Amino acid sequence: MDTQNPSAPPRAQTGVAANSHPNRRPAHPGGLTHDNTRHTTRFTVIGNHLAQHPELSGLAIGLGVHIQSLPSGARVDIKTLTARFPEGATRIAAALRELEAHGYLRRARERVPGGRIVTRTVSCNQPGRHGEDVPARPRPARSAAAPEAREEREQHPKHPKRPKHEERGQREWRTPRKPLPAVPSPSCPAPALLQAATDLLADLRRHDPRLLLSVHDTAHLAPGVAAWLELDVSPSAVRHALTGDLPPEGLRRPAALLAHRLAAQLPPPPPFRAPARPPDVRHPLQTCDGCERAFRASGPGRCRDCRSGLLAAP
Repeated sequence: MDTQNPSAPPRAQTGVAANSHPNRRPAHPGGLTHDNTRHTTRFTVIGNHLAQHPELSGLAIGLGVHIQSLPSGARVDIKTLTARFPEGATRIAAALRELEAHGYLRRARERVPGGRIVTRTVSCNQPGRHGEDVPARPRPARSAAAPEAREEREQHPKHPKRPKHEERGQREWRTPRKPLPAVPSPSCPAPALLQAATDLLADLRRHDPRLLLSVHDTAHLAPGVAAWLELDVSPSAVRHALTGDLPPEGLRRPAALLAHRLAAQLPPPPPFRAPARPPDVRHPLQTCDGCERAFRASGPGRCRDCRSGLLAAP
């Protein structure tokens, strides 16, 4: 009963001994030992090409694993990652550039329907799977002073780069504005004339709200308006020349436009007029007392010839 069945096939034997398998490395007393538990929830599959990448830094590998574990729509900008991890913004930005160079990240700037420009970040868990060429960027050789330099940058991190619209606004605020165009000057700048010109400029905003001038601009334009008033141009004509045919779009610098008009449209001086001669008075006819000839005079007397003879007589 306990005789073995000689027709039963023997148990299959492995072709290679267990201890000499090519994929099994000899165990070392001080080596790594895994204590693994199978995950059933909340896990992410990470390829060894990322976890054991020979050229990526440890921070880049860690950020790559963290980004692949995030859900779609999560924020992965430098500011958010700096608030999440203890590393500074400089190191995190460098790690993101490493991931982008090796194809694990793709970042592109796009304009959304509202008009804002946002950065789209695409995480690739297996670069090159769609046939795109992902060149590996060689890592620069690290010098002995590199750790000290990195520690100093972490202690004194640079400020993150500001958006372009903020830099443009600050650049415009710091750059001094161009001086206003020159305006004509009156030949006799009387205080009353300059005051009338200042009142005319201050009243322009009632005709067009865009012509609201500052004190500095009004002081610059007042001599030009006074030069027009000195040429016998009425205040209403000056106001019409300054406010007529303004561009429909917004005025970037109203004072510059008014200064240009005052100088370019300055009317010529009025022509010289000699003082009017009084009209000739036609006197009535008179009879000369000496020669009894008729002559015109305002009253009775002698004519011019008789007066000359009287003056010539001894």
